[in-house]
Amino acid sequence: KVRMLGTWTENIKALNDNGVRFVDQEGTEAIFPVEATSDPLNCTGSRLAIVLVKSYQTASAAERLASCLAEDGLALTLQNGLGNLEILTDILGTHRVISGVTTLGATLTGPGAVRMGGLGDIKIGEHDKAKIPVEIFRRAGLDTEIVADTSSLVWGKLVINASINPLTALLNIRNGDLLKNSFALHLLELITGESAGVAGGIGIELPYPEPYEMVVSVAHKTAENFSSMNIDMNRGRQTEIDAINGAVVRMGEAAGVPINYNKMLWMLVKARTEKLIN
Repeated sequence: KVRMLGTWTENIKALNDNGVRFVDQEGTEAIFPVEATSDPLNCTGSRLAIVLVKSYQTASAAERLASCLAEDGLALTLQNGLGNLEILTDILGTHRVISGVTTLGATLTGPGAVRMGGLGDIKIGEHDKAKIPVEIFRRAGLDTEIVADTSSLVWGKLVINASINPLTALLNIRNGDLLKNSFALHLLELITGESAGVAGGIGIELPYPEPYEMVVSVAHKTAENFSSMNIDMNRGRQTEIDAINGAVVRMGEAAGVPINYNKMLWMLVKARTEKLIN
């Protein structure tokens, strides 16, 4: 049994009234009934919580989970950016939190409606309860495996997001359009190289040998997608820039590694999204 716990009133109503409206890559729509709620007490005793909120909502989500996750339950984060695992652990405890990474892509098209953006897999870090989500995901037909350490994978995804997301948001283009513009493509290369340099500077080995080739490959595979940061910016919402490029900047400064391109992107996105100073 699956419950969805959230705060977006319009979305919760749409989910309860119509179910999840899911459009696959071929354009075929399917509807899946689901129970949605804004009250954590309606989820009391939950054994598994999949945390998929924006990074800036993690602390709030963790506090809500503290009142409904079973004492022997598990919260699995599949979020973007850095710092989510630590926030969840501080509030819920190490024994109830596990980290994972997914390359599945999707775009929210409206309340209760989502379009598949790209196939991918799920990798979950080692934990004494890791088999619980792995078995559930595999039963659902999702390619899932347990890995010894998710740090490399988290950074691997961070480098990709730090390159594609802010550029597509600032230029207001689809992911694939980055590959059609020589200036954007050059910026993509510079940002990727710098982010990969920060990873190396703190002793993280990325899960792929050629970071720039990987970023270009992801942009190609998700060519028709608008990045989540692009969508958030166009809707006037807060972005995850602090947990993506902002995190690269913080880690790079601490390690004494160059972070000029990431810092510029971080500041530009903040300038576009922050309220005007009175």
